[in-house]
Amino acid sequence: MRVIDLAQIRKVIDQSAREDLIKCIGQAFIALSDGTATVPPVGHLGFSEPPGDMHIKYGYIQNDPYYVVKIASGFYQNQTIGLPNNNGLMLVFNAKTGLPECLLQDEGYLTDLRTALAGAVAARHLGPKEVSAIGILGTGVQARMQLETLSWITDCKQVYVYGRSESKARKYQQDMKEQGFQVHICARPSEVAENANLIVTTTASQVPLLSAADIRPGTHITAMGADAPGKQELDAAIFGKAAVVACDSKTQCVHHGETHFAVSEQHITEDHVREIGELLAASFSRNPDDITIADLTGIATQDIKIASFVLEHIG
Repeated sequence: MRVIDLAQIRKVIDQSAREDLIKCIGQAFIALSDGTATVPPVGHLGFSEPPGDMHIKYGYIQNDPYYVVKIASGFYQNQTIGLPNNNGLMLVFNAKTGLPECLLQDEGYLTDLRTALAGAVAARHLGPKEVSAIGILGTGVQARMQLETLSWITDCKQVYVYGRSESKARKYQQDMKEQGFQVHICARPSEVAENANLIVTTTASQVPLLSAADIRPGTHITAMGADAPGKQELDAAIFGKAAVVACDSKTQCVHHGETHFAVSEQHITEDHVREIGELLAASFSRNPDDITIADLTGIATQDIKIASFVLEHIG
């Protein structure tokens, strides 16, 4: 079985057109929603000491040459011992024979990448036409990658960031300044919402960081931190103010995403929730004052598409 390491994978991605990568993940959303994908429930293990979680996501898209099994972990105290918080790998199998084709030893990079690309897809189709400022909750890998991929779809360079650690927020500010962003550090999450009309939440919080009163008309929120049971970044009442609630997988998000809290607390019903793949496949228009939400828990079709993308371009 062929093993493709992180350096080889990064080379493929770095040499690829940005629009091709965005299109790849857009197709992943559509495949989940149009019935061409077979995606079993996510396997999940939660750990308390030290805190962490592990996901197994796997599936198959009709007529694709491969099926993929992805294992990803997140252990949030690793940084204190000099290790990355996130890691993982993808196993790619021939869809006609079941034989293993390769192991993508991506160390979690492809999961991070497809998650950031999903944020860009959501913002392009659900976000405001004119982005006055971008808000980021969190200062970790996704806080960086989400902002980087947003720069592929908007020229906005004004950024408001909130992080629990002032030193990490300062480091984030400096790092993103080197990429051309003007980053303002906020003392509280509500200050982010006061200034930004495109907000991305990227934390592993288990308590809401933004309240319904914080969110201004015309704001879009991409919430991607609540990817496992118990995680929550948004006050569920925000969903009651939203004109559009979209998710990557309705089944997953009602089970353990931000949408779970909104439905269980009866701010919205499941009928109010639409999948992003459904919106991409149909015409969708956004009113300037609409509040929109994209709830991203991560879907296996994204792993399938990004793994296939690497194999198709690696030669």
